Amino acid sequence: MIIGQIWVFKNRRDTMKKILIILAITLFTSSAFAGSCPMLAGQVKSKIEEAKKLHDEGVKAHSSGNHAKSEELLKKALELFKG
Repeated sequence: MIIGQIWVFKNRRDTMKKILIILAITLFTSSAFAGSCPMLAGQVKSKIEEAKKLHDEGVKAHSSGNHAKSEELLKKALELFKG
């Protein structure tokens, strides 16, 4: 058997079978990866919400004159996006 012979079509029936097999494989593999999108979006959203909370607390600490606490909170917010 020669490599590439899979693409040599003997008749219409073989052509349709091979096209359907290729389409099925393509559709099923792409839908398997699509299931992780909502999960990833949820993880991003929770990190953003937590970072926003830390940001607001850090700005509040800065405004009240507690610069050490402000710096600590803002660095924690930044660390959320590094991991």
